[in-house]
Amino acid sequence: MKNLKLKDKVAVITGASSGIGKAVTERFSLEGIKSIITARRKKELNKLSQNTGIMPVAGDITDPDLPRKLLDSAIKQYGRCDIIVNNAGILTSGKIEEIDVERVTQMVKINVEAAFRISYTFLKYFKAGNCGHLINISSVLGTKARPTTGAYAGTKYAIEALSEALRLELAGTNIRVSCIEPGLVMTELHNEWEVHPSKMFNISKPLQPEDIAEQIIFILKQPEHIRIPRLMILPGEHSI
Repeated sequence: MKNLKLKDKVAVITGASSGIGKAVTERFSLEGIKSIITARRKKELNKLSQNTGIMPVAGDITDPDLPRKLLDSAIKQYGRCDIIVNNAGILTSGKIEEIDVERVTQMVKINVEAAFRISYTFLKYFKAGNCGHLINISSVLGTKARPTTGAYAGTKYAIEALSEALRLELAGTNIRVSCIEPGLVMTELHNEWEVHPSKMFNISKPLQPEDIAEQIIFILKQPEHIRIPRLMILPGEHSI
């Protein structure tokens, strides 16, 4: 079996200013993938762009016009788009008496509405050319719920359902859909927690963003006839 070559492929990566998105951007650069990256923090995007030579497009992921702007930027800059990494997201959780419902609705807007807009915008383009790879960043909590994290898990369940339905719809085409389901990763998602989950669950070696980026490369390099609809990645100590 012959693995796919990634050099000179064109990707769009959302939520690229930190965490998994940043790690994916840097890893893609090592493979020779040309990337358009987006996030709200323009300063961080520009810094990453200087280090990797990629094209930053700062913006709010909840802007309904941003998905088309990102796709148009890729086509204008590189003539096409081959990969979309749908990564932008936030996490809010809490007990019934404490949770900020306004923050929850904002999470739904980012994790679900914006992710759906990205998915459909790029898949319409991929379908026209019968080629492309949609990679949705879900979570292990897209497969199971835990106390206080039901709202976040619900947003990831939505991504799982969408990804599976799209995979079925696109069966028989050259378009691939993959859902990544990380366990605990050391990113900014938990910065506001009083007790970090690594301490809460006694995980001395949580995943690093680079671990997720490496597995995305693995998926992208699979021969054309292979599909990996879901890939769960857990730390060895994560008993979830």
